[in-house]
Amino acid sequence: MGKKKSILIVDDEQSVRDSLYNWFIEDGYNVERAENAKKALAILEADCYDIVLADVKMPGMDGLEMLKRIKFLREETIVIIMTAFASVDTAVQALKDGAFDYVTKPFDPDVLSHLIRNAVKQISLSDENKYLKERMGQLENVEDMIGQSEAMQKVLKEVANVAQSHSSVIITGESGSGKELIARAIHANSTRKFFPLVCVHCGALTESLLESEMFGHEKGAFTGAMYCRKGRFEMADGGSIFLDEIATISSKMQVELLRVLETKSFVRVGGNKEISSDFRVICATNRDLKQMVEKGTFREDLYYRLNVVNIHVPPLRERIEDIPLLVEYFISKYCASMNRPPVTIDDSALKRLQEFDFPGNIRELENMVERAIVVGNGKKIALKNLPIQQGIASSGTESLEDVEKQHIQQVLKHHSWNITRTAKALKVDRVTLYNKIKKYNLKQ
Repeated sequence: MGKKKSILIVDDEQSVRDSLYNWFIEDGYNVERAENAKKALAILEADCYDIVLADVKMPGMDGLEMLKRIKFLREETIVIIMTAFASVDTAVQALKDGAFDYVTKPFDPDVLSHLIRNAVKQISLSDENKYLKERMGQLENVEDMIGQSEAMQKVLKEVANVAQSHSSVIITGESGSGKELIARAIHANSTRKFFPLVCVHCGALTESLLESEMFGHEKGAFTGAMYCRKGRFEMADGGSIFLDEIATISSKMQVELLRVLETKSFVRVGGNKEISSDFRVICATNRDLKQMVEKGTFREDLYYRLNVVNIHVPPLRERIEDIPLLVEYFISKYCASMNRPPVTIDDSALKRLQEFDFPGNIRELENMVERAIVVGNGKKIALKNLPIQQGIASSGTESLEDVEKQHIQQVLKHHSWNITRTAKALKVDRVTLYNKIKKYNLKQ
């Protein structure tokens, strides 16, 4: 998902090819050029491109014929037809033949950029759907989740029991304990599993951004709202919506959320049309919501609307029997992602991990294993490869923030400071990563 998307520009005018090439290179895409359809098809036979931006009128084979051949070569390639000869008939024919969209010359930079971004979103959704279909069989059974400890087996039993209902769920537990994974398990074992699970990380967004993110907005609703945009509740129709860090939302958002939960309808920001959506709400928090209700910082009516079922995820220190299984899973995961041969872990290193308190829970364990694979050179993770060997966090010489700062720096370096890939590796969104970089004053 973090890989740069690739664009092939096909146009017989060099000025068009060069200007689009420079434009999209600056936007961060991998770009190639071809002056005619024959050369473009040769390029596509040798390599795969995500998006083809093709002119209709070219010497020899035209853009519409090339479109048909591209779809024969690789149906999932997105083709956008461009022409200086605005023709409804040509546009309709292009769309019938499988074109993603149609744009006329001269180009409006904002319109074309938006079109490419939409194409990238389409590719990402397609890739995610393929991944979900491949994983669906594995996600069918709650028992497939990692955790053989008594504490975790209790959680998995609760997940299995609640999954088939449509009731709201609050998942509680410390940061990094795996609350989002539990939410995904509930959704994957429910009757809604063939519809989206839409995630919103409430703590990463300001009130105004969160409102737009949840409810969507109409074109012109605010400065920068150039296009109509669906909100997360609308996207979750038929499926589930996961609201992480629910305790961080403002009083105003609490009121709006309560209304949506009661009516299952909402209005986009800047709009006046009531939109209905059938969704299930799953929330997560590392705070004591009941205590927040008593203090008046969280609405009591919203709390009871959300807290129909409560599932508490135990911290890792209360399920040390699961550490060997988790370590094995993370080793397999990161060796595969780094294209490295499988490694094992030394008994003394595993024993040390089982003795550690893990204030950062599973996320901290995962980071430790990833770091050990990155810094280690042998076929086995040794005790010296673990940061806790030097007393980090456990001895009190360095705080959890110090560990986090070092790890983020290492992962950024490993991914050549690519923000998208680093955020994906750290399992945080880009906004959170940017905030961490600013907080710790990290520099390339």
